[in-house]
Amino acid sequence: MAAGAREAQVRRCDVLVCGGGVAGVAAALEASREGARVILLEKTLLPGGLATSGLINVYLPLCDGNGHQVTFGLAEELLRLSMRYGPGDIPDWRAARNGGGNARFRVVFSPAAFVLALDEALQDAGVELWLDTLVCAAIVEKASESGARRVAGIEAETKGGRLRFLAHTVIDATGDADVAHRAGVLCHDEANSLACWALDANVLADAPTTLQTRGGRIGMLRVGGHRAEVGAPAPWHGLEAPEITRFALEGRAQVRRYYREAHAAAGPEARQTHFPIALPVMAQFRTTRRIEGRERMRPGEMECRRETSVGLAPDWRKPGCVWETPWGALLPAGIGNLLVAGRCIAAEGDAWDVMRVIPAAAMTGQVCGLAAALAARGGSSPEDLAVTEIQTRLRAKGFLLHRDEVVR
Repeated sequence: MAAGAREAQVRRCDVLVCGGGVAGVAAALEASREGARVILLEKTLLPGGLATSGLINVYLPLCDGNGHQVTFGLAEELLRLSMRYGPGDIPDWRAARNGGGNARFRVVFSPAAFVLALDEALQDAGVELWLDTLVCAAIVEKASESGARRVAGIEAETKGGRLRFLAHTVIDATGDADVAHRAGVLCHDEANSLACWALDANVLADAPTTLQTRGGRIGMLRVGGHRAEVGAPAPWHGLEAPEITRFALEGRAQVRRYYREAHAAAGPEARQTHFPIALPVMAQFRTTRRIEGRERMRPGEMECRRETSVGLAPDWRKPGCVWETPWGALLPAGIGNLLVAGRCIAAEGDAWDVMRVIPAAAMTGQVCGLAAALAARGGSSPEDLAVTEIQTRLRAKGFLLHRDEVVR
């Protein structure tokens, strides 16, 4: 192959974001708005990840349940975007004390409507989006004579063949730490319970469901759940194709069982008024891989002050708890030029449950996007940035960084 042909198989940018879920979208938007040339790679045809392809359509709270907003920036912008082309209402959350569920700053949205709004936001920001593009390998090189390693880009499979994407800074927002794992970063995995959320139409239903419409009711059928919801997890790790296949098939089998029983109870005509309208097109694993970071979030640390905090995350499971997110939890140990955003950051146990959801993913994505753009602009690697510089820039964007700032 001629040199020119080989070069045609390489794409270059300032910031390469791998994974187009909420974390990846936030990272790409922030980096592009900061002036970086950004490429965003997504293996499916839809941005939004589990929130859209996975039909996990609850945008969990940005507040602490006591009337105080905790998470700001793109996390709030994306929450409001989720309602731009579809239904959803923010409840009256400011007066709540020890509030949960609908008494918090959260919304239930239409996944398809959210996709339309995310497409528009990415296009308006000038992000170069590559859909149907699967990350296959990390390109790792030595950064110095000392043998330090850095991620220079990735190889991806596309319909037109395999391409190399090279970047000044790489962000792993795959949700499964795919880039970090392929780059040799130490990762940990966790078991999941079987879960399958599907959109359910029930025209004659009297009980309130997820999305109220004028022509009937569209709800969310939820089969199974995560370990935080149903107790001990089943041994589903979601890291091998055969297991992912069994997870998807068993989830859909449970959905079939639900409709067989519902139709048998209501009569043969029930299928005309009560039926599924959408199934997830990605497996609804909550916790697969997480990185070993330069810092780590551990169970029970919701009261801990982290001097390197780059953002706050409320505990969506109970009011009053707020977690500080250390900068080093977004930096994989043992390798340079790689940032990690979303549910695969260095958070374990209880902290992983808090950080794996949409608002925390958006918050960590924005932090990574900002840091990547700063590194590209300054010709440095993100791990060499002063955390105080990142914190100053985040405060200017409205972020709170420590728990004691929430009430003030």
